[in-house]
Amino acid sequence: MTLQGTQYALFESVEAMPVEQQVSVEGATISRRFSDYVVYVDESGDHSLERIDPDYPVFVLALCVFHKRHYAEKIIPAVEKLKFNYFGHDSVVLHEHEIRKQKGEFAFLSHKPTRLEFIARLSSIMEASNFILMACVVDKTRLSRNEGTGSNPYHIALDICLEILREFLMEKDQAHLQTHVVVECRGKKEDAELELEFRRICDGENPGNLQLPFNIIFADKKTNLTGLQLADLVARPLGLNYIRPGQANQAFELLKTKIFCDGGRKLVGQGYQNVGLKVYPPQKAKSPDEPTEAVAPTGNPQST
Repeated sequence: MTLQGTQYALFESVEAMPVEQQVSVEGATISRRFSDYVVYVDESGDHSLERIDPDYPVFVLALCVFHKRHYAEKIIPAVEKLKFNYFGHDSVVLHEHEIRKQKGEFAFLSHKPTRLEFIARLSSIMEASNFILMACVVDKTRLSRNEGTGSNPYHIALDICLEILREFLMEKDQAHLQTHVVVECRGKKEDAELELEFRRICDGENPGNLQLPFNIIFADKKTNLTGLQLADLVARPLGLNYIRPGQANQAFELLKTKIFCDGGRKLVGQGYQNVGLKVYPPQKAKSPDEPTEAVAPTGNPQST
């Protein structure tokens, strides 16, 4: 007789969990320091303008914004169970490149039925996870032509994405509270440059010349943060949809319902172009019956 280990259901219940609830403690007004949200950041493509990959001539910066309670009580446990089911432990780091290339810990995905099952279960986590996605796609070819190779796509995208984040937090009446923005360490020099740019933006060099209460946190990949791993999975599909908008992209179809958009929950998956998903340099409209210079994914989904 073959004995099998326990397979863990990713979610204990299919019930939607309200994550925006007002808490009253004996009628007292409690002064809070931190917002209800935490932000995880990742990128796709490199930010160099000296050598541009013709197959992927973009840099994408993606921000995944999670309500802390939903993140802690639903998302982290689901990802942990996925890891236990497929690896037997939870120290493995989900990485889009290695999953796609079936490398390292993910070599077992070369077996197609197993790969399809794994991708389906990972997709179910992404679909059931209530997070807000905001991103900037920098077209490096157009950028280098218009602004020169001295520009930094990462800094440009960061400026744009932090403004989107500010707009979202204003909508939630939490723009006055400190929000932590977690990025993956890239190297001592790169991290120092990024922190300097981040502080510059937050100190007032932004469209509204406002002080932004954002705090950047650098995390090593070895810390195995669930939020960083999910952010790693979303950036490339956004870039591919921009480059090849006519090509089937199931990952993007799932993600577009997460993108910050006009219209709130009733219009998820619509109205996100130039709201939660922005392209730089801005696209130039042609005649009414012609597409824009580059077609980008079309700004507020469910904010949980």
